[in-house]
Amino acid sequence: MGFLEAIILGIIQGLTEFLPVSSSGHLELAKYILGDTSVPEESLTYTVVLHFATALSTLVIFRKEVAQIFKGLFQFKINEEFFFSLKIILSMIPAVVIGLLFEEELESFFGGKILFVGAMLLVTAVLLLLADRAKTTNKDVTIGSSIIIGIAQAIAMLPGISRSGATISTSVLLGVDRNKAAKFSFLMVVPLIVGKIAKDLLGGDIHFASEEIGPMGAGFIAAFVAGLLACQWMIALVKKSKLIYFSIYCAIVGIIAITYTFIA
Repeated sequence: MGFLEAIILGIIQGLTEFLPVSSSGHLELAKYILGDTSVPEESLTYTVVLHFATALSTLVIFRKEVAQIFKGLFQFKINEEFFFSLKIILSMIPAVVIGLLFEEELESFFGGKILFVGAMLLVTAVLLLLADRAKTTNKDVTIGSSIIIGIAQAIAMLPGISRSGATISTSVLLGVDRNKAAKFSFLMVVPLIVGKIAKDLLGGDIHFASEEIGPMGAGFIAAFVAGLLACQWMIALVKKSKLIYFSIYCAIVGIIAITYTFIA
């Protein structure tokens, strides 16, 4: 993979991680179009590296909220910070369980499964459409809703189902305030990505040749910068209930991807 391809993929990841259009799905489509011939494990490695870049951009933008999480964890007091941290932890459990038990099965969905990605993008389109029509959205994230949102995040580990789209849509459908839904969605994934990176590094599961370090670094920087911009943009869009446009976009891309697999 060259520098140009890596930067293109990084920008795509940075934008689509926060916009509800499935970053993993778009990465798979982009890698297919760019002629990436990586085996599924290598393809997933690059996807994880770019996800780490956007996780870092999340930490920068939500540094106050992240500080609140750590404060809640290490203050050892039953207060608002503690319950916020507890909700974040509970939301992680479904994805952790699925990721550990079905890691190989999940990896098999990466690496050019365009038909599957297209079908999952249609699922994302439906979720966004339903969320866009939700009227009552003035609640806080509760213990119960954090678990349900976590289940949505676990399902979104499949390429083509937008993680932010699934979690924000689920939150909104549960009546959660749109602004709080967006922030919770972006914060809940950070520990998972950091944990995934740590696990793969310690377990030796991240594989790439020495010549890939440069392109991966370029892609990482591109994803980080694009993520900073997209995260703030997405929060503003969710507040204004503009999810319908992303629903239409996902439907169009999904139909194109499905159609392409039958005529290619």
